[in-house]
Amino acid sequence: MAKKSYSSGSGPSQRQLRVGELIRRGLSEILQRGDLHDVELNRLSVTIGEVRVSPDLRVATVYALPLGGEGKDDVVQLLAKNKGELRQLINKKLALKHSPDMRFRLDETFDKMDETRRMFEQEHVRKDIERADERDDEEE
Repeated sequence: MAKKSYSSGSGPSQRQLRVGELIRRGLSEILQRGDLHDVELNRLSVTIGEVRVSPDLRVATVYALPLGGEGKDDVVQLLAKNKGELRQLINKKLALKHSPDMRFRLDETFDKMDETRRMFEQEHVRKDIERADERDDEEE
């Protein structure tokens, strides 16, 4: 009996990554062109940072963020409200066998990057990094 490749826990397959990227690009284009019938959502500039697809390609988790970061909660709610229309447009655009059910989440990548940057700027952290760099130089 064949073992399923996604059960090993080694991360997403190439197929998952490819379909996720296709959906991300498609959603970005749809939102940019204003193809939706929702006037509120068409007024906003939304960035689709990432789309993660389940191993069976039935569920796509979409990470979105409004440009400028204002109205974060509104964007997720508006996208969820228009999920059916977005799903239809994606299915037409990509001609997938099954269009995945989309779940929308707030993309917190930029917040995490800012927090990491702040952490590296702290005096005691910089000293530790400099010491580690010095040790690495000595070992070479």
